[in-house]
Amino acid sequence: MSTEWMMSLVGGTMIGIAVSLMLLWNGRVTGVSSIVYGVLVPHKGDIAWRWYFIVGLLLGGLSLKITAPQFLAIEVQTSTWIGALAGTLVGFGAMLGGGCTSGHGVCGVSRVSPRSIVATIVFMSAGMAAVAFLRKTGLMI
Repeated sequence: MSTEWMMSLVGGTMIGIAVSLMLLWNGRVTGVSSIVYGVLVPHKGDIAWRWYFIVGLLLGGLSLKITAPQFLAIEVQTSTWIGALAGTLVGFGAMLGGGCTSGHGVCGVSRVSPRSIVATIVFMSAGMAAVAFLRKTGLMI
């Protein structure tokens, strides 16, 4: 019996709890691109929590790699340059859209923000179109 749905449920619940606590305790939306941007272009008195967040993300990934590496054993079936280009485009899109998938898709939609709902529809549609195009052209399997 497959447990993928259970892992998704647990992961989604943990993300929901984490972003709710961030909003409750810090008064901030958990938009990763905005948090990173705040480190790159810092404002006095608004940097420490951002670094804690980023270090926490890295330590969480590292601890998963050490304790349960099978969860990270995914074969990426695309070339490195496409991954780098995709990451660059995602970063540009996050700046252009005033936030990223975590800020708009997780936090904004749950707050019923019209701007976030539209942004989520746009980036989900663009992502699906990009995958369809890349598969059609043979650049992605």
